Amino acid sequence: MTNRSRTARSRPTPFQWLGYAFGRRLPDSMQDWVRNDLIGDWAVPRHLVRSMVPFIPVFAAFFLFPGPVWLRGSMVLLGVFLALFYSVAYMAQNRSRRLEKHGLPPDLENPKARRRHDAERAAYYRAHPRA
Repeated sequence: MTNRSRTARSRPTPFQWLGYAFGRRLPDSMQDWVRNDLIGDWAVPRHLVRSMVPFIPVFAAFFLFPGPVWLRGSMVLLGVFLALFYSVAYMAQNRSRRLEKHGLPPDLENPKARRRHDAERAAYYRAHPRA
C-alpha cells in the first residue's frame, strides 16, 4: 500500500459509500468525488440509486408478510414508487444539504446545466429587452 493511498483516498470504500448513502460525511480528501457525485453528468441516476439504499431493509421486510408472492411484490413496488417520488421531489434540497455537509457551496450546479441556463437567460433577454 502506498503512502498516498493510506493518507488520502479519492473514492470511498464500499462501507464509506454505504454510510454516505445513509447521510454520513466523507473525509475532506474525497471532496472532488462528492462534487462529481452530486453535480456531475450522471448525478440524477446516482441520486436515485443512493436514495433507494436506506429502503432496502424495508423492501426486504415486505417479503416477510404473509400472502401470495404477487401481493408482497406489489407492496415492494408501491414502496419503490413512493420512495422514488419523494426522492425526486426533494432532490435539490438533498443535494444542497449534502454539498453543505461536505464543505462545498450549497448552490453548486452542473457546469453544462449552468451554461445552458445562462444561454437560455441571454436568449430570453434578447427576445424581451428590459424597459
